[in-house]
Amino acid sequence: MSVLVAMTAQFLSEHYGAPAMLMALLLGLALNFLAEDGTRTQAGVEYSAKTILRLGVALLGARISVQMLADLGADMIALVVAGVAATILFALVAARFFGRGWRLALLTGGSVAICGASAAMAIAAVLPKTDKSERNLAFTVLSVTLLSTVAMILYPPLSSFFGFTPLESGVFLGGTIHDVAQVVGAGFSISPEVGETATLVKLIRVSMLAPVVLIFSLAIRSSGLADTVAGGKRPPLLPGFVLGFLLLATLNSLGLIPTPIAHLAEAMSRWALLIAIAAVGVKTSLVRMLDVGGTAIALIVVETIMLAGFILTGVHLMK
Repeated sequence: MSVLVAMTAQFLSEHYGAPAMLMALLLGLALNFLAEDGTRTQAGVEYSAKTILRLGVALLGARISVQMLADLGADMIALVVAGVAATILFALVAARFFGRGWRLALLTGGSVAICGASAAMAIAAVLPKTDKSERNLAFTVLSVTLLSTVAMILYPPLSSFFGFTPLESGVFLGGTIHDVAQVVGAGFSISPEVGETATLVKLIRVSMLAPVVLIFSLAIRSSGLADTVAGGKRPPLLPGFVLGFLLLATLNSLGLIPTPIAHLAEAMSRWALLIAIAAVGVKTSLVRMLDVGGTAIALIVVETIMLAGFILTGVHLMK
């Protein structure tokens, strides 16, 4: 059932231009009754939202390589990494101002800083579970996808307004827009050169996923808030799917993954994440998601604006 929802979302995306992740989430929300206790589809929905999600995140590693870093240059890499760190720290501070908890701060801040819906799902997997976990994840995915679509439309004219070179435009777009698909759309709407640079910068942000998840995991464990597994033991320090991400990134950096296999892994990752977000939508009650409140919306919006301002200032100072 989750696969069918994902296929429908992909069809709508290809024929009507709507973001596939957003369509999968909205279609899933409409099918919430299929995740209720006792339904035949409940176990499959749970499996899709957890196991297939982890597979999708792990396969993202096949797109990452050390050569990508060398191609961009130290200054621009430093700006992108600083933008990720600054956004997450800003989220923690802003969450207190808006009266929201640290879990939502890490979830929204990490998704805005790194790679939108994919990062949100990876971070949610290591955060301590509460009765609001599924609701917060669905809200974050919905919000970053919508904001990413808005940014895809607004940011290219903004880069032209500031007179950025193709390199600077690519760094700005790739360093600020949340989801990979929207980065590609925004970059190539200007020129092929800007599109390639923006995609490269975006993948460098994606490569930050593993260290950020590790840092979150260490912080949660040291504070004694980590969930326990069977037998009362703590979960592993670094989840298996993050280790898989790192392993594939290492193999790709060493040139051990043939190009056709890397492209296959990319396609499988995209489909796995689409299936997983469809399942997350099914598991989430729309009524409960609306209870998240206006302060949560304000939080993720100001995080997006902060990241855009940070990268915009950095690119301007480097001119």
